[in-house]
Amino acid sequence: MNTTIHLADMQFYSHHGCFDEERIIGTRFSVDLWLTYDASRAAATDDVNDSVNYALVYQTVQRVMGEPSHLLEHVARRMIEAVKGDFSAVITVKAKICKLNPPLGGQMSHVSVEMEG
Repeated sequence: MNTTIHLADMQFYSHHGCFDEERIIGTRFSVDLWLTYDASRAAATDDVNDSVNYALVYQTVQRVMGEPSHLLEHVARRMIEAVKGDFSAVITVKAKICKLNPPLGGQMSHVSVEMEG
């Protein structure tokens, strides 16, 4: 019984970017994460120990967001690998990372990268 957990609109202040100023000053990011796992046991037992604890998943995402990278693609890859490494029950992870108000010389809400693995 494959099930998807969606952690939506997690907010972080991080130091990712190609420009020196972005890595020094930092900026705001939003992260969505979808992870799929077999929830058969958790659905039957009603025990969080048989599930993927999304509070712990959040801590993994927070740790990854705290490590600066130049590219959002690199952050997404590290995030997917970290979640799959920390939670062996996870089958697939899809990450969407949004850089809010990116410094592109014009007004826009965000730029984002989505990656699945």
